[in-house]
Amino acid sequence: MSTYPAFTLILASSVATASALPIAPGRWDVTSTVAELSVPGVPGFMVRMMRGKSKAEHKRVTPGQGIEALLAPDPKAQCRVDSQQIANGHYSQALTCPQKRGEPLHISRAGTFDRTGFAGNATVVGTSPKGAMRIVLNQRATRVGD
Repeated sequence: MSTYPAFTLILASSVATASALPIAPGRWDVTSTVAELSVPGVPGFMVRMMRGKSKAEHKRVTPGQGIEALLAPDPKAQCRVDSQQIANGHYSQALTCPQKRGEPLHISRAGTFDRTGFAGNATVVGTSPKGAMRIVLNQRATRVGD
């Protein structure tokens, strides 16, 4: 399925626009779980199989970094951060990510954060060869070690 690689590359995303409170240095996982999936031409059984599936992106945070380090997009995805706000325990982002073929994907992310990580949602919209697609991901960042 051609949209799954895009899902993999989009899982975590952003650029710092404000200095957020520092988080604990060490190893972190940013886990994205498929909550909703609408991709024309994908058989229903595959949609049901993907719903609830999770993928973790592993990040390393150095001393003094803030939540923006966990929100930064995977460089392999080549996403552009169009806008970002990080303040008062809330974050929001808008990103544009290229696809191998076709128009770029547009991602909007929003959620809450504190020193222990973040929790929120990402909505991915774009066009597949068979029409408009939409994927909603539940996202959570947690510290997993030193």
